[in-house]
Amino acid sequence: MNPKILSVHLSRTAYVYLRQSTPGQVRENLESTARQYALADRARGLGWQADQVKVLDGDLGKSGKSVEGRDDFHRLCAAVGLGEVGGVFALEASRLSRSQADWHRLLDLCAWTHTLMIDHDGIYDPNDFNDRVLLGFKGTFSHTELHAMRMRLH
Repeated sequence: MNPKILSVHLSRTAYVYLRQSTPGQVRENLESTARQYALADRARGLGWQADQVKVLDGDLGKSGKSVEGRDDFHRLCAAVGLGEVGGVFALEASRLSRSQADWHRLLDLCAWTHTLMIDHDGIYDPNDFNDRVLLGFKGTFSHTELHAMRMRLH
């Protein structure tokens, strides 16, 4: 087991958050969707029981540039804020949000409630300085990608 995952984390729910930007991406990028669903297997492999893994896939086909219209993102933030979540699983930071403000709000909630963030690269504790810096960079990079994509489209 990973030393960052404590019994307190495993006593709470693991939330797996799925998102893709457009309905077309959901229809055509089936591998991405499958990789995101596979995070539930990763949660179980890290020690969460099957009945403790909750998959939030209601935001598939919705942009991550804001939280507007993303009900599952709101559910996730509420559950984290209530201290119900042991780990937030997402394929990458951009799945959670491309807005730095929304990303850092979620990071703050995770830090306050001692909730881990877990992606395909690693397991992060937002209360650990080095992990927080890396998570901050991932959020900034995600925001930068959105800007670059917008510029390319113009």
